[in-house]
Amino acid sequence: MHQWVYFINRWLKRGLPGYCSFCLAQALAGRGWCATCLCELPWNLHACRQCADPVAHGASLCAHCLIEPPAFSTTQAGLLYQGPIKQLVHDFKFYASPRAGTLLAELMLLTPPVTQGDALLSVPMTTRHARTRGFNQSHWLAEQLSRQLGVPMVTAKRVKDSPSQRTLNRRQRATNLAGAFVFESLPPAHITIIDEVVTTGSTGHALATAALKAGAQRVDIWAVARTPLGTS
Repeated sequence: MHQWVYFINRWLKRGLPGYCSFCLAQALAGRGWCATCLCELPWNLHACRQCADPVAHGASLCAHCLIEPPAFSTTQAGLLYQGPIKQLVHDFKFYASPRAGTLLAELMLLTPPVTQGDALLSVPMTTRHARTRGFNQSHWLAEQLSRQLGVPMVTAKRVKDSPSQRTLNRRQRATNLAGAFVFESLPPAHITIIDEVVTTGSTGHALATAALKAGAQRVDIWAVARTPLGTS
């Protein structure tokens, strides 16, 4: 019974229009949240400008980006992958909830990057992975943002069917994704990668490396949230 109550409560929170998706209070007009919950979300207030990992107030780069800069120029991730945002991403990624996806896209638009670039790029999946998952959550977000901002999309191809990144550390993730992506046509000069969560930045680095190799001049990342890693 407890499990049923949990799933029903989660469905209600994610599915009722006009009510806050986090607490079921009356939502702000045209929004999926109330003012209180919006303020209490885990905002990423002091972040490395290159990878968005939280840094001390006043610092512009984290130690990792100072020592070993990634191929992408900046990362915009307005939230931390914690608490209600972690649950919302989980519902979107593993249950393909369109309500959760819409909320995530709306939250991204509250803290947009300074420029969206010439085109938006979703993180490509292999055919096998896409068939297993059922949909590409990065592509779904990119389509929503493309429509709302009027910024076109560009595509890349994943040619390496790498093992899951979930249990790998930063260096193992980078090795796992080396050479995983290619561009089959000349990309625009400035690309913005769209993703739901940035963990170590290794996916963005591999995709940015492929884009720069194919002729792009600058690659940025725009994500919903950043997993705070500190010095890990």
